[in-house]
Amino acid sequence: MPALLTYKTPVLAEWVDYNGHLRDAFYLLIFSHATDALMDQLGLASTDREASGHSLFTLECHLNYLHEVKLGAQVEVRTQLLGHDRKRLHIYHSLHLLEAAETLAASEQMLLHVELAGPRSAPFTGAVLSKVEALGEAHRQLPTPAWVGHVIGLPG
Repeated sequence: MPALLTYKTPVLAEWVDYNGHLRDAFYLLIFSHATDALMDQLGLASTDREASGHSLFTLECHLNYLHEVKLGAQVEVRTQLLGHDRKRLHIYHSLHLLEAAETLAASEQMLLHVELAGPRSAPFTGAVLSKVEALGEAHRQLPTPAWVGHVIGLPG
C-alpha cells in the first residue's frame, strides 16, 4: 500500500504573501487538514469523537519548507504512518503538486490518543486500534522518507 492521499486543495489568494508564495503558517494548515482526514480514516471523525470521547492531539511537529508554492497551485498531501504504540502515532506528511513526485514540504509529527474528558492520554481500543494496526502493517514496507528524523541546528 502506498502512502495515503489525505488532502487536496488549491493554494488560495488569502494564503499567499507579498511574494505570491504560500505563507509558512498555511503549510501547517494544509497538513492539519491532512491529519483530520487521517483521523477520519482511523475512525476518529467528528461523530466518532463525540461518541467515543477520544481524539488525537499533536505533541510535536517538524516542518521542512523545500520548494516555493505559488498562488493557484493545485497541491495534495500524502501521509505515511511511520510507527505507533499503544497511545501514539508517528506520521509523515508530504506536500506535492497534484500527482507529482517532487516533495514541496514535509512534516513529521507525533500524535497522542487522548480521552477528552480528562483530557489525558488513553490507549487505542476497538475498531480504531484495528485500523491503526492495519495501516501500520501496510506502511511497514514503505521506505523511510528522507526528511524524517532531522534535527535543527547550526553545523559545527
